[in-house]
Amino acid sequence: MAADDLKELRKFDGKPSWGASVPHALQHVLAMIVGNITPPIIIASTLGLPDSDKVILIQACMLIAGITTLVQLLSPFGVGMGLPNAMGVAFAYLPILLTIGKAYGVSGILGAQLVAAFLSIFIGMAMEKIRPLFPPVVSGTVVLCIGLSLYGTAMNYIGGGASNPNFGAPAYVGVAALVLVVTLAFNFFGRGILKTLGILFGLLVGYVVWAIFIGVDTSGIASAAWVALPQPLHFGLTFEPSAIVAMILMYMVQAVQTIGDVSSTTAGGFNRQATDKELGGAVKGTGVCGMLGALLGGFPSDPFSQNVGIIVTTKVVAKRVFVIVGTTLIVAGLIPKFGGLMTSIPNPVLGGATLSVFAAITMSGIQLITEQPLNYRNRMIVGVSLAVAVGLTNVPAVLGFLPAEVASVITGSPIITGFVVSFLLNVIVPEDDSEAEE
Repeated sequence: MAADDLKELRKFDGKPSWGASVPHALQHVLAMIVGNITPPIIIASTLGLPDSDKVILIQACMLIAGITTLVQLLSPFGVGMGLPNAMGVAFAYLPILLTIGKAYGVSGILGAQLVAAFLSIFIGMAMEKIRPLFPPVVSGTVVLCIGLSLYGTAMNYIGGGASNPNFGAPAYVGVAALVLVVTLAFNFFGRGILKTLGILFGLLVGYVVWAIFIGVDTSGIASAAWVALPQPLHFGLTFEPSAIVAMILMYMVQAVQTIGDVSSTTAGGFNRQATDKELGGAVKGTGVCGMLGALLGGFPSDPFSQNVGIIVTTKVVAKRVFVIVGTTLIVAGLIPKFGGLMTSIPNPVLGGATLSVFAAITMSGIQLITEQPLNYRNRMIVGVSLAVAVGLTNVPAVLGFLPAEVASVITGSPIITGFVVSFLLNVIVPEDDSEAEE
């Protein structure tokens, strides 16, 4: 039975048992839920919103994540990629969301999101024409930048959280190391389905050890309500031109990141390249769901890179698994106590579990890049793009002469800079069909 389930789990239209499907779905939920609620928490705290509004933002983001996951999976009316993944609030948007929020409040964020999400639908509709502008050397560089940009997040989790006064305590690093060892042990030495559940078992072991020796904070579970319904237009909508332009730019960049994530999903989970229909549907799906999110109070959602990494690592792509993922996220958006339970997982436990996932994303980017010959042209496009992207992220003061809003977009994430540089170089530098150089 286990062998049959494993075979079904690795087919998109497979019918694995519910007993095999639920643990894999839970693994995806655990991998993304903290990342999904962190941006609204940061924004609410920065803007000084009351706790009641913070709860509304968190629950709206959970609800939209679930809806977007199902739309992307099931692709109704050609909206959505028709592929598995877990969708959530993209961290890449955070600098822009904070900038707009400080100037115009949450209503300014959601108003700009509504307009930009609508316009991004046309990018998806034109995917067949614009896709040649994003060959593997460009999309692979973007995926590689995604993986590299996530290592800092993993290390912050391992250290206990950037604001933790005991950051880097030996106990934190020790528990994270234990989780990583358990995860890798299952991945390397497990058999059958056990081989694909390393992250879940790593989280469980780390949680139990933390509960016994340090103690888990369950106050968030106790204080959370049982049911909370969404409140459409609670924050209102404000349309500010500068905010709209900034958000449109971010949606364009995220469209390329979506191309990279979808390409990584098909390469790692299906051993093929993504089709124009899948890429266009994915961008249209994020646009339509972004508009819905603006009305419900949820921020823009995109494929979560760590969940792409799980797909690449486990090869589990069964539709049934991701229907459970989307449904669970929607339920979590309506039952805050579920979210309280998920967020009780200590940061070092999450850091240890996700480190291997982020590594898989990086290698997926390299896999995409090597689909084209690594001749001098392509090697320099990738190398220069990474050098500029990583360099500016580490030393943002180099662009101190630019307006703060512009500089924050360029230096806030290597993903944006990596995309811009690799895209421009690919367009400007003449084509070279020679084979890879020795």
